[in-house]
Amino acid sequence: MTSPLSPEQLERLARKRAGAKLGWYVHATVYVLVNLVFFGMSHYGFGSRPWSVFPLLGWGLGLTLHGISVFMLGTGGGLRERLVQKERERLQRQQGPGGTP
Repeated sequence: MTSPLSPEQLERLARKRAGAKLGWYVHATVYVLVNLVFFGMSHYGFGSRPWSVFPLLGWGLGLTLHGISVFMLGTGGGLRERLVQKERERLQRQQGPGGTP
């Protein structure tokens, strides 16, 4: 079990997490808007083939990885916290009572 965080630590962590999530939301919004423009250009303007799928897929992969890093692997993310807790428990078992690892 982890020790409780001080109010300052909680505030810092909350701001860091909120900033990371806000960054992803901005990224997703720009992704949608830019790809709508690309779609319009591809289908109603430039080129005879629908080329807009290529930036959509490539950038979509980047957006997905960004989301995974923010919501699953980032500081305070569920997966990361579970892995840290398991590692902490393993190290405590290895250390034993009053010893070093």
